[in-house]
Amino acid sequence: MSSPFSGAGGTVVYTVATPVIGSVVPNQGPVDGGNTVTLTGTGFTGATSVNFGTVAAAFIAVSATQVTAIAPAAPVGTVNVTITTPGGTSAGIPYTYVAAPVLSSVAPAQGPLAGGNSVTLSGTGFTGAVSVHFGVNAASSFTVVSPTQLTASVPTGGPGPVAVTVTTPGGTSTQAVSYYYLGAPVLNAISAGSGQVAGGNSVTLTGTNLLQATAVRFGATAATTYTIVSATEIRVVVPPGAAGTVPVTVTTPGGTSNSLTYLYLDVPVITGLAPGQGPPAGGTTVTITGIGLTYATAVLFAAVPAGFTVVSDTQLTTTAPPGAAGAVTVRVVTPGGTSIGLPYTRLGPPGI
Repeated sequence: MSSPFSGAGGTVVYTVATPVIGSVVPNQGPVDGGNTVTLTGTGFTGATSVNFGTVAAAFIAVSATQVTAIAPAAPVGTVNVTITTPGGTSAGIPYTYVAAPVLSSVAPAQGPLAGGNSVTLSGTGFTGAVSVHFGVNAASSFTVVSPTQLTASVPTGGPGPVAVTVTTPGGTSTQAVSYYYLGAPVLNAISAGSGQVAGGNSVTLTGTNLLQATAVRFGATAATTYTIVSATEIRVVVPPGAAGTVPVTVTTPGGTSNSLTYLYLDVPVITGLAPGQGPPAGGTTVTITGIGLTYATAVLFAAVPAGFTVVSDTQLTTTAPPGAAGAVTVRVVTPGGTSIGLPYTRLGPPGI
């Protein structure tokens, strides 16, 4: 723009350059506006207005090369930002209004206090995401897969639910979507702690944080049947295993528990009774020899239980109970099963 000036020395002509915008940073923002935008370029001296499309914005002229403006509200879409000075109005620079992201789900929606697990967030408007938060903690990393999906690495957190939010240039999601931090399960006791190698028997696990169990393992073998009774109790059908001890663990989204010991036992074997006979009145001390007698829970003369003392894994002593004259089968019962029986004979008084 040119203007004449007359004075003693004649006419002086001065020129005011038309402003030029080189950049608008950021070049996108929320439809509600209110964010600060920096315009850089030349010829900003004496700026009289900054417009986002046809809407005037509040602004501050920082220098001849920089102006800061507060973006006004506008619908989703792109508008041209212009600046006007006494030298004229600049050419427009695009600025895009972006809708706030909408978060619809987090999967899985729970995990350990230590974080580090990956979750998938679904919704809309994720393009250009700048942060993902779990409560007040930012995700340690995230990847925008598409405008409707992103994956995030969960940060550490305290037990309980927190709100998950996604922030983009369009704003921060406001939908109530929760993620639950779960404490790791803890096992305190197992009852009973032993059973047959064939499995199939039921045991009860007690502890804490058991509600959302996803697996119960006996060694490397997962139990196929278990019932979560409460946060402190699980009932499990023991899977088959090999003779010996194995660690028992429970896994939840909060992690894997400490281990307890479970003992698989072979069926006991008895190889001898000494003596193998006695009076009908009972009372005879009988020594039973065999294998796997350590965990004996009963000694049976036919169906009648008898008192006993375990001497070693290969020997126990028992007191024959009274009964009718004749042979009965003696068996030993352990958590591993019931042995095959050996005969014990009750001898009546000699005939006359």
